[in-house]
Amino acid sequence: MDEFLDIVWFKIVDIVQVLVRGMDAAVAPLNVLGPAVVIFLLVFFTVCLTKFFKRVYTTKRYQTLKKEFEHWSELRKEAVNIEDQEKGKRMARNIDQAKLNKVYYDYFFEGLLNSILTTVLPVLLMAAYVNEAYNPEKLQKLFGRSHVFSIPGTGDDPMLVGALFWYVLSLILVHVLWAVAGRALKNKNESKTTEKQ
Repeated sequence: MDEFLDIVWFKIVDIVQVLVRGMDAAVAPLNVLGPAVVIFLLVFFTVCLTKFFKRVYTTKRYQTLKKEFEHWSELRKEAVNIEDQEKGKRMARNIDQAKLNKVYYDYFFEGLLNSILTTVLPVLLMAAYVNEAYNPEKLQKLFGRSHVFSIPGTGDDPMLVGALFWYVLSLILVHVLWAVAGRALKNKNESKTTEKQ
């Protein structure tokens, strides 16, 4: 069994190394733009990929649980809104205990696993790639400095920004820009719709 696991592990390592070399080859032409721009573009690509994955990938179990949760939630709302409030509260409590709580937790955890697969995992994999591909030694070799860029500090020494820190900042910046662009696009579409009416 140990030999089998070793073989599987070495195959995984080989696949990861091939993927890293492929990423290095794909990113190499962009290195003329500098490490800050390349990392920002990698973050933008990753965010686009996660948004696409999140839109197109959901498990059948997640869809089933969503329908079931919505059904029991609607039934609970109807029970609460009946004329006899005491009876409605008892019915709602029974629905909670019998079905809604279990369905809610199953639905929540299935959604969490779905989000980990479509959003968190790609972001962490790209962070691992950036951390390895743009570590101080490789930055020194590629760009002649061991940091992505520096910010003037309060003293004589400037603050040096590393690849992983810039990756996290870029991730926040891209999400903020995505939200702003989405809101602007939504407002523009709403204004066009009102003009047509």
